[in-house]
Amino acid sequence: MNKIVNIILVFILTTSGLVAQENLTLFKAVKNTLENNLDIKISENLQEIAKNNSSILNNNYLPNIQLGSDINTNVQNIEIETPSGIAGALDNTKTDNSSAVLSINYNLIDASGRKYNFKKSKELFSKSKLEVKEIIENTLLQLFTVYFEVGRLTEEEKILKNALDISRRRYERKLSQFEFGQTNNLEVLNAEVDVNTDSINLLNLSNRLNNAKRDLNLVMNVNLESKHSIDTELNFINKDDLSNLFLNDIKNNTSYLISEKDIIISDLDKKAIKFSYLPTLGLSGSYGWNESINDNPYAFYNKSISDGFSAGINIRWDIFRGGKKIIANKNASINQENFKLNKEKIILSLRKELNNAFQSHLNNLFILDAQNQNFETNKNNFERNLERYNVGQVSSIEFRRAQLNLLNSELSKNAAKYRAKISEAYFLKISGELISRFK
Repeated sequence: MNKIVNIILVFILTTSGLVAQENLTLFKAVKNTLENNLDIKISENLQEIAKNNSSILNNNYLPNIQLGSDINTNVQNIEIETPSGIAGALDNTKTDNSSAVLSINYNLIDASGRKYNFKKSKELFSKSKLEVKEIIENTLLQLFTVYFEVGRLTEEEKILKNALDISRRRYERKLSQFEFGQTNNLEVLNAEVDVNTDSINLLNLSNRLNNAKRDLNLVMNVNLESKHSIDTELNFINKDDLSNLFLNDIKNNTSYLISEKDIIISDLDKKAIKFSYLPTLGLSGSYGWNESINDNPYAFYNKSISDGFSAGINIRWDIFRGGKKIIANKNASINQENFKLNKEKIILSLRKELNNAFQSHLNNLFILDAQNQNFETNKNNFERNLERYNVGQVSSIEFRRAQLNLLNSELSKNAAKYRAKISEAYFLKISGELISRFK
């Protein structure tokens, strides 16, 4: 039996072990996640694209400037005949033409609705920042869930190690009593079974703990085999602060804020479409240079060079485009109405989630208090049974029952503590305060 227990203990110590581990606080885990998580990096890149799109360089506010040049050569065979009867032929007459032009065009009034499209690009950039925030919130909630699971299993491992230590001392005591004829073999076997059971429970728990640590490293995007010691001291937001957050309703919730942006963007789309009913009024100007060299001896001139400026005003008005503008305007109104309906739907859903999250967290805090009381009761009961067991007033079965009651109550208390912390994090996410608590 001792060989089996020793093998299990060696496995546990080498996998979760005695090696010095870096202390990973929750704030450090958040920092690692914000810096390394791939989903967050992708969303930040998309935000950068939205920022670039919102620039004035991308919204038709600046003029178009073009520089062009042409060089061509024309070789022809020419036959001529005049009314007076003079006739002749020229072979391989060559004409060289060269030109260059610098032109500038600027729309004073743009029927594409660039004013509202520019505002729309700014709102899209603002929306992208909210979308990044939402991804960060979801990622942090995932981080907290895994981090607190590692914390729960870390404490549970200590609890099971302590239970195994109690069972092993009991087994050694029974073995010693058996050697002196003070107990029977059944008591020894029962103690041995309990040691093996506690050893297997500890082994399974250690395996789950190592898997949870890999999950944590995956969220932080660090080496999967990195070992961390978790800070198991937890502080909870007091109930007054919780109530104030609850009274703030969902006004800071990211999904709600995104739905408001959608309505603003749809309104700008509608205005841009209406703007397309106006004409386009533009200014144009150019500077050109042209040279032509003609070796035809009968040509009016053999060389011509010209250069100069030109400017003008142009106006274009799409009076009717097959009804497409009418349909686009109607569809824009419908889309805007859909976004308003979606906002109402989101409000109802979020308020339900906020109420559920608030009540669930309060319930978990109550359960935590109750489990703490249960643990103290079972701890006192175990200590009394231990004293009586040591003087032979309690049987092994009664002692084991008291030990299991203590073990289960301690595990329940530990689970309740981390369940309450996770429900607190979820409540903060719904109320839109999750990120602000870790700035």
